[in-house]
Amino acid sequence: MSGEIPPELGGLTSLVELDLRSNQLTEKIPPELGNLSNLTWLYLDNNRLSGEIPPQLGGLSNLRGLDLRVNRLRGGIPPNLSSLPSLIVLDLSSNQLSGDIPPELSNLPNLEYLDLRSNQLSGDIPPELGNLPNLEYLDLRSNQLSGEIPPELGTLANLEYLYLSGNLLTGCIPRIPRGVARIGNDLSSLGLPLCEPTG
Repeated sequence: MSGEIPPELGGLTSLVELDLRSNQLTEKIPPELGNLSNLTWLYLDNNRLSGEIPPQLGGLSNLRGLDLRVNRLRGGIPPNLSSLPSLIVLDLSSNQLSGDIPPELSNLPNLEYLDLRSNQLSGDIPPELGNLPNLEYLDLRSNQLSGEIPPELGTLANLEYLYLSGNLLTGCIPRIPRGVARIGNDLSSLGLPLCEPTG
């Protein structure tokens, strides 16, 4: 399948799942998809989509999974994606997204999987990400993130996988959650010392 995503799909308001992955779709994601109020899963990954992520997707209050990886999306991550209370999976990896990671993403209480690797994201890692109680997988590899690793990540009790290499991080490596498996992180490749315990 090639060409644009028809904006008319936004009129299928009873649609629960939209799977258009692994095609040759081009042009922008139509903002009309934000009208699919019953949508729970949106798969647009592995295409050639460009332009920015439409902020209208932040209105999909029933959405549980948003997969836009491996496209050519530009611009910033819309902060109002934090308005998706049911979201479990957010995968925006392997695009050309830039700017800061919105701290508002910490308002996703059910988020378990966050993959932002292989973009052009910059700035600090928001310490607010430590407020995601159900997060199991966090991948921020291969961006332009700087500053120190926030110690708040150590409070993620359910975290099992943590990837931060390929950035411009400084400082020391804070205590990581006990559940992070040895094969589930790349912290040793950062070339940073462990933070000294305090108190």
